[in-house]
Parts: sequence; C-alpha cells; structure tokens
Amino acid sequence: MVLNFQKDISLCAYNTFGIDVKSKKFISIQSTDVLKAVLSENQDSQLLVLGGGSNLLLTQDFDGLTLRIESRGIEILHEDEYKAKIKVAAGENWHDFVLWCLEKDFGGVENLALIPGSVGAAPIQNIGAYGVELSQVFESCEAVSRETGEIKTFNKAECEFGYRNSIFKNALKGKYIITSAQFNLTKAPHQINTSYQGLFEKIKSKSPSIQMIAQAVIKIRSSKLPDPRQIGNCGSFFKNPVVDSEKFAALQKQYANLPHYPDREGKVKIPAAWLIDHLGFKGYRKNDAGVHQKQALVLVNYGKASGTEIKKLAQQIRNKVLENFAIDLEFEVNIL
Repeated sequence: MVLNFQKDISLCAYNTFGIDVKSKKFISIQSTDVLKAVLSENQDSQLLVLGGGSNLLLTQDFDGLTLRIESRGIEILHEDEYKAKIKVAAGENWHDFVLWCLEKDFGGVENLALIPGSVGAAPIQNIGAYGVELSQVFESCEAVSRETGEIKTFNKAECEFGYRNSIFKNALKGKYIITSAQFNLTKAPHQINTSYQGLFEKIKSKSPSIQMIAQAVIKIRSSKLPDPRQIGNCGSFFKNPVVDSEKFAALQKQYANLPHYPDREGKVKIPAAWLIDHLGFKGYRKNDAGVHQKQALVLVNYGKASGTEIKKLAQQIRNKVLENFAIDLEFEVNIL
C-alpha cells in the first residue's frame, strides 16, 4: 500500500480556530486499512488525530504526524417500523449526518443539529445540546488501537460517558482512534425533547416534528454562536461547572439571580457563560483574541491571534472565575 505523506503542512485550514501552525508530517486517512498501515509504519511517531478540528486549540508547530480522518459512509444496519440502527464512518461531518437523519425521518439527534465536528469525535466528547446527549442514542463504536492496530468494539457502558466526557478522554486517552459509530434512532411517532427552556419557547407548535426541533436549534445556535467560516472559534471553550448542593446554596446567598439546573446525583449545574459574563468578559478583546459579543462561553480569533494568545485569555478568565466564585472552570477544548 502506497501511503501519501506530506511534509511541513499548515494546519490552518484543518482547525476551526484558524490557527496557522505547521505539522512536520501529514496524511489523509480515508479507510481503516490505510489507518492500520500508517500506524504500523509510524509506531514511534507523535500522532495528532484530526477530524473536523472543531474542539482543538493549537499553540505551536507539531513535530510529529497529523492524521486527518476523512472516511465516509452511512449505512442502515437494521430498520423496522419503530427504530433504525445506523453505522456512520468517523470522517462524516456530524451536522451532515443529522441532516441525513432528518431526511429519513429518523429521530434522536435533532437537538444536536449544527454541532461542529466529525462523527468520530462525537463519542470522545459525548457531545450534547438542548437537553440531549450523544450517549442517549449511542449503541457502540469501533476503534483501532494505536499500539497494536487491532480493531475493538466499545459498547455504551464501556465508553463510560459523562458530562462532555468519556473513557477516550481519560483511561484510554491517546490509545485508540475511532473509525465508526453506531446509533439507535427512532421512527415516527418520535419522542420529542423540548425540555430546554429556550428551545420550548422557540417552537410555536404543540406537537412539533423532529424537523421543527432541528430548525429551532439551528436558529438558536446561529443567533448565539459565530460561524467558524467567518470568525475562528471552537464553540464553547469551557464546560458548565457542576457543584454540590452545599456549594450552590452558598453561591445563591451571594447571587440570588444565579441561574442553575439540576444535575446527576443531586448536584447543580451552573452556566459558565453567566459566570464569565458577570465578570464583564463578554465582548472583551485583546488584539485578535477575544470573547464573543453574544456568547461568553465562546472565545474567538478575530484574524491573526496565536493559539498562545487565546490560551492566555482562557486562563485569565479561568483565574477570575476561581477568584470570584471559587469555581475552577474546566476547558472543553483540547489544547496542544
């Protein structure tokens, strides 16, 4: 098998922040066979795996091998009158997959419309939005071991999903590369999720379709979040912090209007955007690194910001939130 490696390639077009750093070596991965061959030949190389590049902040040139996952394919494995099991290649664009589901009238991912990135990256992050998480429709994924080249199937339990979290960000971080994922979707009549308040208010119908849900989600996201094709960003840079009830009660005494939502095991989720906005960071800008004017969770590159400048801004915000609220915000974005 002939492998087409490129050298000293700019990664500017491959990350949604638009950070212009170079990778010493680069290759496009369009099949599992190519991936296994590349891993076999480069066992001692540092690897950077890129899908849509929408959850990554690059701060320096990469002195290793970048793998751009570009595999394609959507397959219906099983379908009956109630449900459908779908297998999707890791390189498929997530939003394009959602649109495909809407065309087929397959439900379950409509609340996750317009989330940037690839299907292969979605389980790693356990992407979620507007009351729905990927784990709710996830069946399994196939992944290749970086060390052995063997293919392993991970079921839902083995992925150890949490809030914007999975085993691939913890015990198995950097050990596997996801090549495909399987999802269990519904057929009409669908179970519509309008639990997110802003979404419920956006929909005028009392019995909305999954297509109406997706369109409402797209409108909300488009009104709040900048298009990476127009201004560099990675969507939400910070996770919403989850605190215990005692910590929340103490905060609520100081900030009576503090928004909050119930979370797992009796804990409370607090919108990070409110904390950041309360400290005056919304719309803040230093040179070309800034905080979006409409959404304080989103850090942006106005043109020529370096990854280091954006990282410094993120750390500045994190320090201020810790100082004022005694909450240590976690970065949702991976920083290289």
